[in-house]
Amino acid sequence: MYRAKIEVSLKPGHSDPEGEMTNQSLKELKFSAKKVNVGKIYTIVFEAENKQKAKAAVEEMCRKLLSNPTKDNYSYTIEEVK
Repeated sequence: MYRAKIEVSLKPGHSDPEGEMTNQSLKELKFSAKKVNVGKIYTIVFEAENKQKAKAAVEEMCRKLLSNPTKDNYSYTIEEVK
């Protein structure tokens, strides 16, 4: 069993309306936020024969479902769980 933690964020230059709204709301609450970026974090526990196959599976998950290659970057960590 493996656990993957996958972080998906917008590539530079893409608008982030949720981040902009959050930033504005923080300023209205008198916080000195300069910029807010919103992303997603997925934690997925799954089975794979070995770490190499686990990495390949996570890459495929990201490419096929979890990220949009046009506008998103992603990074991940994988650990074995017992």
